[in-house]
Amino acid sequence: MISSTANSRVKHVVQLREKGRERKKEGVFLAEGIRMFQETPVSRIRELYIEEELAERLQTEEGNRGSFDRKGDEAKGRAEVPDRTENFSEKVEACRQAGIFVETVSTEVMKKMADTMSPQGVLLVAEMFDHRPEELIREAVRRRKEEGRDPLFLLLEDVQDPGNLGTMIRTAEGAGADGIFMTEGCVDIYNPKTIRSTMGSLYRMPFVCGVSLPEVIGLLQKEKITTYAAHLKGEKFFHEIDYRGGSAFLIGNEGNGLREETADLADTYLKIPMEGKLESLNAAMAAGLLMYQSRYGGAGR
Repeated sequence: MISSTANSRVKHVVQLREKGRERKKEGVFLAEGIRMFQETPVSRIRELYIEEELAERLQTEEGNRGSFDRKGDEAKGRAEVPDRTENFSEKVEACRQAGIFVETVSTEVMKKMADTMSPQGVLLVAEMFDHRPEELIREAVRRRKEEGRDPLFLLLEDVQDPGNLGTMIRTAEGAGADGIFMTEGCVDIYNPKTIRSTMGSLYRMPFVCGVSLPEVIGLLQKEKITTYAAHLKGEKFFHEIDYRGGSAFLIGNEGNGLREETADLADTYLKIPMEGKLESLNAAMAAGLLMYQSRYGGAGR
């Protein structure tokens, strides 16, 4: 068990949590909590840390089916068991069988490593994703053609809020989108706050970071997928458009919206009705309206 915050592995995890360049350099990110552990494929996990109190409590609740401490030390503490603990022991054992580093840590160490104020007692280091724009688009077009449905994508420019990005990723999964493309100016998707806000959807929604939007739009146009931008010049409201053939929606920065030169890249402008004194909707809300209308409200279903 690791009980010292001066341990080299603990210092390394803290560095990964605090420095995006270190995460990018090593190709890994951190995820916390029972749910995120359950959502993360074993094949992507590199390291797994479990708080001693949780380890002991889960051992008791699950019939003492094996120690969570890879050295066999017995945990001494007590903790409340989170709601989602089904198959927890089996997955921990699967991690061990796969050769993944699994270790019990003290409460003090878990608080040192975790990004949250009240850690759930589980923290993991996982491998980043490496999707390619052209491959992602090509595979989505192929799959949707077989299904008789149209492709759907989200293109994000300089979205800054971790909560907004996480909401967009979850909403994209719910709307049946095929992928998300983000510019270099977007908030780091591997930021611990963004990871939490996705609630596991980042494992199921393909995405590419640091893209050139002109390049991606060019790839989409080759596949005859129409790109849309919400703009005051739009002649039709979003619910009046026939989205048949595939759609890709451009969503801009929360405060400034899309750059004019980016909006001009779109094939079509559209408008979102706005009553009262509002000038615009929250970026995540706008993205949700457009994706769901394209997938379920229009002819492009």
